[in-house]
Amino acid sequence: MAYQFPALTSEQKKELSEIAQRIVANGKGILAADESVGTMGSRLQRIKVENTEENRRQFREILFTVDDSVSQSIGGVILFRETLYQKDSQGKLFRDILKEKGIVVGIKLDQGGAPLAGTNKETTIQGLDGLSERCAQYKKDGADFGKWRAVLKIDNQCPSHLAIQENANTLARYASICQQNGLVPIVEPEVIADGDHDMEHCQYVTEKVLAAVYKALNDHHVYLEGTLLKPNMVTAGHASTKKYTPEQVAMATVTALYRTVPAAVPG
Repeated sequence: MAYQFPALTSEQKKELSEIAQRIVANGKGILAADESVGTMGSRLQRIKVENTEENRRQFREILFTVDDSVSQSIGGVILFRETLYQKDSQGKLFRDILKEKGIVVGIKLDQGGAPLAGTNKETTIQGLDGLSERCAQYKKDGADFGKWRAVLKIDNQCPSHLAIQENANTLARYASICQQNGLVPIVEPEVIADGDHDMEHCQYVTEKVLAAVYKALNDHHVYLEGTLLKPNMVTAGHASTKKYTPEQVAMATVTALYRTVPAAVPG
């Protein structure tokens, strides 16, 4: 007879559920401010600003010191590791500024992609090594949720069964480790819009990927009420000649979510 050993205490489940509900309360959204040093460099270059730690700090200070009313729309902010420990010009930690506004602080946890051998340039995500220790430290330092992004592409051979299963199980393992350390995991299996596929193909692939992800989360005993999903929009590929209305895109996306995401997921 199958038996699930307790993965989390009732107190842990209560804390995770409350954090998740705070992030998505009253239709609030999440601000992704977890740009890497390289990505920030590209953005600063456009305005002819040097990519230094001080300039990145000043950019983020502009974001995080806006009027407190921002908390009416933003429930959580995802930070890059560097940002978690940066301060404003008065010496106050950004994470403390956000918390005082009633915004939940999160941290990017994946460490980028690595080639998945035997596939057509598909990838898996790195970062599981040492993840538990990092999560414990980030929780101690004020973070309450994490984010992990897996990327899957569409072409004639992709995504392969191997890529779907590998990324689903990696997301599930990450989610389990997060919850063990008091962090709500944001699960992000992103089907990217590169290519010339139509919207119907994207919907089929998105449903297949999401179904695999939630099967893996169940297999790893992840507490769904203490998770969040960051899905892709169901759209045609950027190179597709077929055009769709916003209403068609919205319907395809919502349909894919209805078919695959359990009702227990808060948002």
